[in-house]
Amino acid sequence: MAGSGGAPLDQELPRELARELVRFATLAPSSHNTQCWKFAVSGRAVTILPDLSRRCPAVDPDDHHVFVTLGCATENLTHAALAHGLHAETRFDASRGAVHVALTPTPTKASALYQAIPARQCTRGDYDGKPLSTNELTLLERAGTSSSVRVLLMTERPAMERMLDFVVQGNTAQMADPAFVKELKTWIRFNGAAALRTGDGLYGVCSGNPNIPSWIGDAAFGWFFTPKGENDKCVRQMRNSAGIAVFVGAAADKAHWVDVGRAYERFALQATALGIRNAFLNQPVEVAAVRSPFAAELGLTGQRPDLVVRFGRGPTLPPSLRRPVDAVMV
Repeated sequence: MAGSGGAPLDQELPRELARELVRFATLAPSSHNTQCWKFAVSGRAVTILPDLSRRCPAVDPDDHHVFVTLGCATENLTHAALAHGLHAETRFDASRGAVHVALTPTPTKASALYQAIPARQCTRGDYDGKPLSTNELTLLERAGTSSSVRVLLMTERPAMERMLDFVVQGNTAQMADPAFVKELKTWIRFNGAAALRTGDGLYGVCSGNPNIPSWIGDAAFGWFFTPKGENDKCVRQMRNSAGIAVFVGAAADKAHWVDVGRAYERFALQATALGIRNAFLNQPVEVAAVRSPFAAELGLTGQRPDLVVRFGRGPTLPPSLRRPVDAVMV
């Protein structure tokens, strides 16, 4: 028999429980908040599939971020399952590019990472610049490390400044790419009404920007979204962060990208449990011409750095929106 909240091994997953597990999975982050996932429930298993209709070919031409996103959702689902008396056994189905999660009864455990899921956010605002304790850094490193993923933590200012050079290089290249700028603009929600209508995308208020009518945002986008303005923001926010984390998978393939997503999500949930914010600064890994010298600077020649994340303490910002569970279940 299952633990509290579960169901007998020979029964299908109750519909409401399945929906609740999927809801927790969808609280994971995704590039541009595209929510590029689908969920199929069959018997006592959940399959997490990529929704390639929501991919971003300009910023993510090889779908790296898509599969990292599936890993983030998988990690959330495993913690939510355990909190409902279910053990999650995961495997990557290469033929479908999907994550299969088999669920079996186990004693219920609502971990601190599970409890952090609703509060986790990519906080794109300024941090206070204060260092973290050695114990906090140890917990973050432990959470972000697995047998197939390692996380490099940099907290010394000279090392962070070297990383900043690559962030600015990547950001400058992206800002000069019309396809990147056009794609990004399609995912920006300038006001609450637009964000509520779609349930996805980058709601400006979540980054500390004011609500403005969509027609003003569309017209003024090129005025306020400039290379200098974005680079200045990157510099300021890197310098008021407590540190930088770089996630590196053991191989550059879809299965390992899922593993990277799981490791990052554990890191993000552990950070949330400690009252620490984080946000992506992925420009050095998104721009191919910058990625190799960035890897060399890190001593990763021949490897692909997967994610760059800044972290530190700062204020909570409004949460990004999610689409209804019915919209992502198949």
